[in-house]
Amino acid sequence: MESQFEQRLAALAGGGNPELLRYIRRGIEKESLRITPDGRLAQTPHPAALGSALTHPHITTDYSEALLEFITSAGTELAETLSELEEIHRFVYARLGEEILWTSSMPCLLEDDSDIPIAHYGSSNVARMKSVYRIGLSHRYGRLMQTIAGIHFNFSFDDDFWRWLHEQAGSDLDIRDFKTDQYFALIRNFHRLSWLLAFLFGASPALCRSFVRGRSHSLQNLSRGTLYAPHGTSLRMGDLGYQSLAQAGIDIPYDGLDDYIGALEHAITQPHPEYVKIGVREGAAWLQLSTSLLQIENEFYSSIRPKRVTRSGEPPRRALRERGVEYVEVRCLDIDPFEPAGIGSSTARFVDAFLVYCLLRESPPSDVGARRLARENLQLVVNRGREPGLKLHTENGGTVPMAEWASKLLDDIEAVAQLLDDARKGSEYAESLKLQRAKIEDPALTPSARIIEELRHNDISYFRFAMEQSLKHRDYFLAEPLSTERRHDYERLAAESIAAQHAIEANDRCTFEQYLADYFIQ
Repeated sequence: MESQFEQRLAALAGGGNPELLRYIRRGIEKESLRITPDGRLAQTPHPAALGSALTHPHITTDYSEALLEFITSAGTELAETLSELEEIHRFVYARLGEEILWTSSMPCLLEDDSDIPIAHYGSSNVARMKSVYRIGLSHRYGRLMQTIAGIHFNFSFDDDFWRWLHEQAGSDLDIRDFKTDQYFALIRNFHRLSWLLAFLFGASPALCRSFVRGRSHSLQNLSRGTLYAPHGTSLRMGDLGYQSLAQAGIDIPYDGLDDYIGALEHAITQPHPEYVKIGVREGAAWLQLSTSLLQIENEFYSSIRPKRVTRSGEPPRRALRERGVEYVEVRCLDIDPFEPAGIGSSTARFVDAFLVYCLLRESPPSDVGARRLARENLQLVVNRGREPGLKLHTENGGTVPMAEWASKLLDDIEAVAQLLDDARKGSEYAESLKLQRAKIEDPALTPSARIIEELRHNDISYFRFAMEQSLKHRDYFLAEPLSTERRHDYERLAAESIAAQHAIEANDRCTFEQYLADYFIQ
């Protein structure tokens, strides 16, 4: 009997159906720390020439005032998406003065939490909520963890594809619920297999010693001021990265929307003893939004999220409950220090094919044990992914060599890549698969191995390597300024965003306390 993957693959391959994959939509979000010429975190405010971080559609900040976030439009042409990401870099660099964009996921030269300025978005209620949320993160986890940067990859299928798959599956669900159900199936498979992305694209095997000051770790000395995991791939995704002891007890199920939202709502309303001790306010100063395990949904660290565009003031879980899943957000990609914009075309093409594969293949429900096993496999690859003979756990209780499992996965993903190439009458996806297969055969070709080799061969620290790459990329973007027309477009967006922020501030009609009460009651 053919598997679901084989059936869906064969159906897509026939009768002109590859065209259904022609209009995949993706958008890219890329974070970058602003640093000074000597490599320290910039203490300057978000540059006014970039517009309002609250309302600009493409240029904002994440946790810190110095942590820029670039957001492309969601589009069906990957080349255009990557070109837009480069355009944003060119516009920003022309307005940074002497400051530089740090080109690695792990930060450097951070002496103290107080050196990390929390992002500021203005005086409106929505702006204050964003800042208080970040103040809460600083009390809960410290500011250092929040300076880690990454790539977020937003991905969705178009309506024609969903109508075709709905009919192909013979589902009794309405189309909205079917899409939501299938996106959760994709997410479950993603969790099972995300270790593969960590191996292929992990680019944070080393870090500055200052990042782990006062914290226990198992890293080894590599050079002066540099620690590393000899076979590690993505320390950003490990215990030293986006991790939290409090969140270790949160087990979010992905078998359906109701269970997912229910688990999140429980975490958002459940007081946590350590956070109760912090309190919500100290006099007039806000310390956090609440004493719950999670202040809001975004506090939950996950390598992938089901998403829906929200309306102003609308919690993400309400948007999902009322209108279903619209797209997924992949959050486990490191910034590639060898790519000026942090992500290259071959990486993006493979992520496309990987996500299509996660949707097409069978995706059984996952219980607590299966979710724990998936997390364990990811951590094995994060910490030891290039270790010869490394074995991963299987759901039947056994183990399998990682390289053997990865090769089998690439065999299936290669068939998906062929469909994607057929849809576009090209060969870019097949070419990306060749590059990834070469990494399985020779782990020295992975970004993590290349970084370690650069440090060793040139006898330099992680800081010096990342600084040199940052300067190289700055020169790349400054060497080719935006056209006059595109520069005017971005200047217009900046001006419009500032006007939009002022309008929001002028239209507030309630106290901040009432605004929060109205938000959370939703």
